[in-house]
Formats: sequence, structure tokens, C-alpha cells
Amino acid sequence: MFQKRVLGVGIAGCVAGFLASTINGNAQGGATAITCTNPTSGTSWQISIDFDKATVDSNRAEITGAKISWFDPTDHGNYTLDRTSGDLTAIVASSTGGYFRRGRCSLENSR
Repeated sequence: MFQKRVLGVGIAGCVAGFLASTINGNAQGGATAITCTNPTSGTSWQISIDFDKATVDSNRAEITGAKISWFDPTDHGNYTLDRTSGDLTAIVASSTGGYFRRGRCSLENSR
């Protein structure tokens, strides 16, 4: 029961951050690729953000001036990208209660 409440609170927190597409209060359009890095292993990968379609890697996303949040059905992760710091947090549910993954994304190339 406790695990379901914790997961529910985590999902509710992600949903609370979902609004219209903006960056730093200015309208945002088009698509961009951002490089993210695992701070522990140094592994990097790219995420593709399409502001016009409100998607990240073709997954529906909620984009605000402060954050970009999306659900990835591939790994069942709820992702949140802080647009100010570049911090990326994933909350992944599992049969043992779930876990967090963290990364850092380079936002210099984002519009």
C-alpha cells in the first residue's frame, strides 16, 4: 500500500509540472537534440525534443518554462528535465518499489 502511495505521489508531481510549451517565458518552436550524460559512468546519449509537437523522443511530453516531463513506455520511466540546471531525473516503477536514475543534460544547444 505504501509503495503505491509513493508511486502515486511521484506521478502526481510529474503531472503537476505539465503546462504549455515555453522556455524562460518565451515561446519555443521547432525541434532540437540535447546530449545527456550519466554522471557516474560518463555514458552519454541524445534526446530529441520537438517543441511544436510537444514530444521527447516521440513520446508525448509536457513542456513548461521550468521543466520538460514525459513518460517512456520502453522502460516505464517518468522523466523530468530541469530546463535551468539541465538535471534529468527518471522515476522508474518496479516490483521492488522503483528507483531513480539521474543524468545531466547540456542545454546550450537548446533554443
